[in-house]
Amino acid sequence: MKKKFLYILFFIAVQNCFSQGSSSWQGYFSYNAIKDITTGPTSIIAASENALFSKNLTTNVLKTITTIDGLSGQTISVMHYSEALKKMIIGYENGLIIVVNEDGSMLKVVDIINKQLPSNLKKINHFMEYNGLIYVSCDFGIVQFNLATSKFGDTYFIGDGGAEISVKQTTFFNGFIYAATSSGIRRADSTNPNLVDYNQWAVVNSGNWSSVETLDTELIAINSSGYIHRYNSNSFVGFFQLPQSSSDMRVVNHQLFVTTPGTVYIYTNQMILSRQISNTQVLDAGVNFSCATAIGDTIYIGTTENGVFSSSLFAVSVFENSTPEGPLRNNIFSIDVFANQIWMVYGDYTMTYNPYPLDSYGISKYSSSGWLHIPYSQVFDAKSMTRIIINPNNVNQVYASSFFSGLLKIENEVPSILYNEKNSGLESLTFAGANYIDIRINGTVFDKSGDLWITNSLIKNGLKVLKANGQWQSYSMTGILDNAEGTSYSDIVIDKNNTKWIATNINGVVGFNEKSNTYKKITTGTDDGNLPNLYVSSLAVDIKNQLWIGTSKGLRVLSNVGNFQTDSQLKTNPIIIMEDNLAQELLYEQFISSIVVDGANNKWIGTADSGVFMVSSDGQETKYHFTINNSPLPSNTINDIKINNITGEVFIVTNKGMISFKGVSTEANENLNNVYVYPNPVRPAYSGTVKIAGLIDKANVKVTDIEGNLVYETISEGGTIEWDTTAFGKYKVASGVYMIFISAQDGSETKVKKVMIIR
Repeated sequence: MKKKFLYILFFIAVQNCFSQGSSSWQGYFSYNAIKDITTGPTSIIAASENALFSKNLTTNVLKTITTIDGLSGQTISVMHYSEALKKMIIGYENGLIIVVNEDGSMLKVVDIINKQLPSNLKKINHFMEYNGLIYVSCDFGIVQFNLATSKFGDTYFIGDGGAEISVKQTTFFNGFIYAATSSGIRRADSTNPNLVDYNQWAVVNSGNWSSVETLDTELIAINSSGYIHRYNSNSFVGFFQLPQSSSDMRVVNHQLFVTTPGTVYIYTNQMILSRQISNTQVLDAGVNFSCATAIGDTIYIGTTENGVFSSSLFAVSVFENSTPEGPLRNNIFSIDVFANQIWMVYGDYTMTYNPYPLDSYGISKYSSSGWLHIPYSQVFDAKSMTRIIINPNNVNQVYASSFFSGLLKIENEVPSILYNEKNSGLESLTFAGANYIDIRINGTVFDKSGDLWITNSLIKNGLKVLKANGQWQSYSMTGILDNAEGTSYSDIVIDKNNTKWIATNINGVVGFNEKSNTYKKITTGTDDGNLPNLYVSSLAVDIKNQLWIGTSKGLRVLSNVGNFQTDSQLKTNPIIIMEDNLAQELLYEQFISSIVVDGANNKWIGTADSGVFMVSSDGQETKYHFTINNSPLPSNTINDIKINNITGEVFIVTNKGMISFKGVSTEANENLNNVYVYPNPVRPAYSGTVKIAGLIDKANVKVTDIEGNLVYETISEGGTIEWDTTAFGKYKVASGVYMIFISAQDGSETKVKKVMIIR
């Protein structure tokens, strides 16, 4: 039966991708894991996991395209540039296709995603352009796609009996379409009007094949074991056994490029090997190749961990890296932000706090000076680093928690010492035997005295402190926890009373105040704390002394942390909101992965699979809910959130990349000496809000026209307020100069500013 796709697509303008406006967002993506490389009219274009970058071969200028510009955060598998139509087509592992037009606009085509097939069969493996059509090789078969009209044609299910079959690559040769599949090389007459009939596709050679390509008068195929074959009469004959399976084969300028993880082989159109490039020629330490292509006499090689390298195609010369700067990888696990610097680590653990297999990644820092990467070779073999913290009293001092090796101290961007069981108060778990060293450090926080509090999982003395004078002290958790030696910890926060709040995986929340040597526990049940479950994943203390508790099954709030000393049993409550005239629990059953509080006491809440929520100070209003569908978020899986309290910028870390939202809720200032207004003037093309920053908390802000008529008034919460340039939300104010009168709550300070609005 003839099968066609329903034509479903939607349009995205690059300049205005999302409702918040792309100017509100910034991306911090890794470009190291190269999936494919293609060539445009004047540029080389590379696809990393979920972003593109191009290098202009005339100017050497690098440009990037990310989710901020409208790309999907899903994993790219292949791409192709059509010289004839001046369009780029991008294929994804989940079946999505994006067409990038010459003007930069994009079409997202979701027909394959919506097709009634198992999700693991929708990966796009290859694009082959022929006579104005794109033949899309997928894990279920072949699809025709008209790039000019962005409409699908026929679908070919060419497996035995018309079954789905994984097609890795197609090519045209001597009037036939050849397909390299998981079950043989198959071919059909390209002029046959009934190619939807699987009977028209004959098996040329059996077996599992990874690629097939036409090289002038030659037809070349490679099987899954890396054996190169040449087509001879009616079958493929073995030609050369590669030492590794190939990752890519393509024809460029009458030459065949065969790429394996360790070597690129370049053949003439007579299948004579003209050059062989090993990974150690590109980088002394070696890299893993993913693909290779060429423009003129320059070869470009994509790698799985170091981006794109280029060199002379014909002569032995030095390879240069042509990759935009960014994180080492997209799956950042956690970050810390202070002033103008962001530190990030890449280790991780499972939901059961299992760090295996252990990660061997370095550490990254981003600042106004650009990117700095501390390689794994310099971190004293610290594996699976899961948290990082900047000393607020000394920003040149940073500590990274290893969930296997201890605590790494970094001074002036150089690792200086790894604290472990031999040189500190940190301890290794003991239930695996005395000879097994496993020091699981996770949550850390500095107190007002500059002491660093540390959680040490799976031991009796699970709470540690590294004092500012260099001394260590331990606190036992056996009296308060059920099975302290089986407990792992995530967050630790300190409230204004210097009480430590510790999140655990099987014991709820523990509060501890060392001054009174008091421990208290919050668990499940109405009489024991009212948590939805014992797995607590995140904590935050807000401006009003409330403890916000994120669990794997929802959200709870301890209304006043000051009750720690007086209440015998602390009790939390859900936040009840009205939705469709029904009382609902805010974030019911959601896995809360991160909670942070901004300068206006709003809560930014990350979830494991539902994106980011920004709720009001009391949780009654959801101001934002960012997902992959309405924002540039590359994933709905949120690993971490941090806020730059000076600028209000919110950094959102996902398992597929980090982005930031330019919020305006900053910490309150101590006085009004540094109040400023931006933008100023407000020009006709500007559609955003006017920000009045540098405020003290609870400042009264009034905006009047030049004649003294009041058009806006508010009380600040934090250091910044926004004015939408309307008269109390009714209508846009006219062009002119507007006066801004600011006063402290008690009238002790005042400030006057002006802003010009041009309509």
